[in-house]
Amino acid sequence: MKYKKIFALLMCASVLTGFSGCFRQITEEPHVTTTTAESQETTTASETEETEETEETEVTFPEARIENHYLEGFETFELTSSDLENGVWNDIISNSKLGENASPELSWEPVEGAEEYVVYMVDRNSNGFLHWKAEGIKEAGLPRGQAHKLVEYNGPHLGHGYTHVFDVYVIALRAPAEKLGGCVNGVNPKMNEFFLALDTDKDGNTGNIIAYGKVSGQYTDARFRDGVLPTDGWYQ
Repeated sequence: MKYKKIFALLMCASVLTGFSGCFRQITEEPHVTTTTAESQETTTASETEETEETEETEVTFPEARIENHYLEGFETFELTSSDLENGVWNDIISNSKLGENASPELSWEPVEGAEEYVVYMVDRNSNGFLHWKAEGIKEAGLPRGQAHKLVEYNGPHLGHGYTHVFDVYVIALRAPAEKLGGCVNGVNPKMNEFFLALDTDKDGNTGNIIAYGKVSGQYTDARFRDGVLPTDGWYQ
C-alpha cells in the first residue's frame, strides 16, 4: 500500500511538470511573435529610407543629351529624301572623296498658310554642329545640290569619327523670321534657342511656326567602315 502511494505521488509530479512546460511555451510564444513583427517593421522602415534616398539622388540628364528633341510639341508633316536609304545617308551628300558635298534631295507637300520654309541639318552627336542652313524657300521640295556649298551647306565629312546621326528639319513659317540663327560648319550649343526663335516673325508676331518635317540618318566616317585606318592619306 505504501508503494502505491509513492507511485501515485510520482505520477502527479510528472503530470504537473508537463503542464508547467506547456504553460511556459504558451507564455513565450507571444514574445517570439512580437519580436518577428518588430523585425519586419524595422526592415520596412529601412527599405523606405533607401527608396527615399534613391529618389533624392535620381540622375537627370543635361539638355545637350536630348538635343534631338528640337521643336517638340509643334505640328509635323511628312518629309522624305531619296538620298536616305535604310536609315543611312548616301555618300554623295558628304564632303569627302567619296561624295560631292551636295545637299540632300528633300520632298514634302505644300503646307497651307506657309509663306516660306527654312532648313536646318544638325549633327545630333556634336552639340548642335550645323551642316545646313537655308531660308527664303518658297516652293515645296528641294533637288539635290540646291544649297550653296560651304556657304549654306557643308555635308558630313571626315574628322567626326565613327558613326553620327544627322537630322534634317524643314520648318514651315507663316512669315519670314527676323534671323535664321546658327553658324554652318560650327558647334551651336544654343541650337534649341535658334529653332524656337523662328516662332516669332520679323514684326514680333508669335505663333509663326506652322509645322515641321524631319528626316534622320546615320553616316559613318569612311576611315572606320572597315575598322582599319588607311595609310596612303587618300582620305585627307
